[in-house]
Amino acid sequence: MDDLTYPERGATAGRLPEGYHHLELQVRLGAGREVFERAAAALMSWRVHRAAGLTVIADGDARPGQRVVSRLALGITAPCRVVYVTDEPGSRGFAYGTLPGHPESGEESFMVTIGQEGQVLFTVRAFTRPGTLLARVAGPAGRVAQRLVVGRYLRAMRRLAGD
Repeated sequence: MDDLTYPERGATAGRLPEGYHHLELQVRLGAGREVFERAAAALMSWRVHRAAGLTVIADGDARPGQRVVSRLALGITAPCRVVYVTDEPGSRGFAYGTLPGHPESGEESFMVTIGQEGQVLFTVRAFTRPGTLLARVAGPAGRVAQRLVVGRYLRAMRRLAGD
């Protein structure tokens, strides 16, 4: 996994590293174990990404070390590698990191959690910076595009997991 384009592997699980743009967005999906399980299944099988409008090329469900390529609008290709998976009774999800050829450099995590009162949340956290000349030239427009894509993930998850 040393082909990642950044050194802070796994940092979305804790304090986000300095020198990057940080993003964290969350949505409430509903309540109860059934909602949690439905959301986790949709996330781990890449259905959330596909429902958000991305073309996803991955061999099976998300697992550590897995290479995944997303195709975005305008033919932009975004290769990543899953750097960790969380599979606990109250939390499921994964993070992937950018590989050479991705327009950005950094990591993004996708986590479904269920609290003690049964509330189910979906959280996307990321740290990124431009990884290509095109991304550097795009400047703030790249961050706006990232926020739009994450918004699509949140809306897709609501549809797929809703109570």
